[in-house]
Amino acid sequence: CTQARLSRGANMADRLTQLQDAVNSLADQFCNATGVLQQCAPPASFSNIQTAINKDQPSNPTEEYAQLFAALIARTAKDVDVLIDSLPSEESTAALQAASLRQLEEENQEAAARLEEVVYRGDMLLEKIQSALADIAQSQLRTRSGAPSQSTPPES
Repeated sequence: CTQARLSRGANMADRLTQLQDAVNSLADQFCNATGVLQQCAPPASFSNIQTAINKDQPSNPTEEYAQLFAALIARTAKDVDVLIDSLPSEESTAALQAASLRQLEEENQEAAARLEEVVYRGDMLLEKIQSALADIAQSQLRTRSGAPSQSTPPES
């Protein structure tokens, strides 16, 4: 929950960037569609318009391009609408934002206290492990040097 709230500000910026990219993409698609259709479109006389309208299948690549660009533009426009709908509403006032920031600060302090406790317990475990490793190292050194692990009185 805290992570979601912390990333709200970043998400808003991300959404605005996505929205800007989508609008730029939409403009590019309009521009490309116009250019390709102008380049590929054969000249037509007014008498051929009625026969072209009556056909179900595209009669030339220009119609296929038109359908392709129409689909791309419609999908991008829908993406723009979704991104706009995901932006925060105008009801997000400064007072609401300040309250949200206070709540985040409280959650941050609680998380910091939990983190300090975990770090303290980790330090305690580390000390125990280091002590055990030192004991193991001493035991191995005594075994390798042939010294008995317990002191025995020397023989006379």
